[in-house]
Amino acid sequence: MSARLMFVLLLLSITSVSAQQPKPAAAPARSAAVPLPTPTAAEAVTIAEVLAFEKEMEVAVVNGDVKYLATIIPADFRFTHGDGWVSGGEPLHVDTKETWLAAVAKQPYLNRDLGPVAVEVHGDIAITYGRYKMHQKSSPTGQETSVWFERVYAKRNGRWMYLSHRTVHGPLREEPQKSTSK
Repeated sequence: MSARLMFVLLLLSITSVSAQQPKPAAAPARSAAVPLPTPTAAEAVTIAEVLAFEKEMEVAVVNGDVKYLATIIPADFRFTHGDGWVSGGEPLHVDTKETWLAAVAKQPYLNRDLGPVAVEVHGDIAITYGRYKMHQKSSPTGQETSVWFERVYAKRNGRWMYLSHRTVHGPLREEPQKSTSK
């Protein structure tokens, strides 16, 4: 048999075998975003409580009210500051309850205004994702700083406790977005 004929037969056998192989499944089509479920009446009450608690806490931070803050922060509290952390590096700094209260006692803020905040409720646990804008006393004429965060709260003995704050990357847009808290 000639080399050319053997090559053609080999090619035909390979084509025949590959035609018998199952075809790979097509990648699933992307579906449209599924809207978040509307909160139940009980969840709506909890969401309102958490948002009010978070606003009250921000006022206490600006006022340097460490006496109040000490009652809503447990001993294992962590406040993870961003910068390197939010872009994949080490956190800029991690505060404990003691170090964060000491920083707040110096009253470094002129204001901290909450922007859009979404609340996710899991029974007695609430997770918020949002942003606050602030001016620090160290640069009163300086630009406003915007901090995106994720916070964890737990209801203990009938009151909300502030367990954790983590600075995170937020959207780069300025316009308000739809929130699960409304």
